Amino acid sequence: MTAVETLVMVLEPVVVAMGYELVGIEYHPSKRNALLRIYIDKADSVGVEDCALVSNQISAVLDVEDPFSGRYTLEVSSPGLRRPIFKASDYDRFAGELVHLRIQGTLDGRRRIHGILRGLRADCVIVVENGIEISVPLDRVDRANLELEA
Repeated sequence: MTAVETLVMVLEPVVVAMGYELVGIEYHPSKRNALLRIYIDKADSVGVEDCALVSNQISAVLDVEDPFSGRYTLEVSSPGLRRPIFKASDYDRFAGELVHLRIQGTLDGRRRIHGILRGLRADCVIVVENGIEISVPLDRVDRANLELEA
């Protein structure tokens, strides 16, 4: 199990109990000061007060669990306008939206795909770009973000 998967298991029940959705977690290790970024959401939008409240609660949990050796910075944020996609189920949830994918390695010589998200099919993210359906294996997606319509 990865560090992020462990954190999701520990922190998701806490965030959900507070009335928020745990959108996802980014962990960027570093010898000096790692970065732990946690994205939260709720139906009527997330404000600074929400982030501070969740940050205080998560800090207390992390102090007890002590998942990291060394220093780290905790950031709690709303997903924002370019909402990152972390969960496989979100590819179906946000079908019909504009999405930007960054791919690990290349796929047909490309590292980025930008188009309309059609969902997840057989462990592949389906995107329609310029009228052409593109299938990207889920395990090859390095990063995915929703985009604003232009």
